[in-house]
Amino acid sequence: MTFQPVIPTGGIVGWRFLQRTYDAQIESFASSAVNERESQYFLDNIGKVQTAEDLVSDRRLLQVALGAFGLEGDINNRYFIQKILSDGTSADDALSNRLADGRYREFSEAFGLGPGEIRRTGLVTFMEDIARDNVVSRFEVAVGERDDTMRISLYARHALADLAAEDTSADTKWFDLMGLPPLRSVMETALGLPSSFAQLDLDRQLEVFKDRLSRATGSEDLSQFTDESAIDQLTDRYLARSQISQLQSTISPAQTALILLGG
Repeated sequence: MTFQPVIPTGGIVGWRFLQRTYDAQIESFASSAVNERESQYFLDNIGKVQTAEDLVSDRRLLQVALGAFGLEGDINNRYFIQKILSDGTSADDALSNRLADGRYREFSEAFGLGPGEIRRTGLVTFMEDIARDNVVSRFEVAVGERDDTMRISLYARHALADLAAEDTSADTKWFDLMGLPPLRSVMETALGLPSSFAQLDLDRQLEVFKDRLSRATGSEDLSQFTDESAIDQLTDRYLARSQISQLQSTISPAQTALILLGG
């Protein structure tokens, strides 16, 4: 039986508990028979993969490969994933470069199965990282079955830190964030932006994101999130606003009026 994450309550209180116990919980999760077996199978067989077709033809390998990037929902989209891998990332018209979700580009790049690319499936260290990332992602999925806001918060902690540390321009970091749905969700919620915000022109979205983050933290630069305390503060804002939104959705206007009158 796979270890199930322990989350005694929701909101920031539950998040603090998950943070305190994270190392012990994920170690127990990773050492479960199912996860150890899938990781070992991946490491034993990924080196044999020469083409995109080889990878998508082995469901067990593909499940780990997709899971490492939070794309496990595409496990049955075999031809779509094969196209992502076989196109690679070098050409401007490669499929992964034409998709809004930047995780597909990261996925394709990680295996190097496109034209003129260096195949990485035989590089043990790289593939060990993929196997490890898959376990982390599967743990986050398991957390999400209990509380999806905590799943997104866990993802944001490492994904935002990685993005902040990239050697790219400030605007490129923002556009990369906008192309990662979980990170975008955290930022939109933490900054109090409405769901209709995504319908704006990208350049206008960039302006609003920068303005709101500057007001909230004193800086519009995403590089600030190389500091763990900055990520903690943003995550707390995200969880607090998410909890308020959930409460509002369960309280009727009449109940709200009674609370205000009673207060």
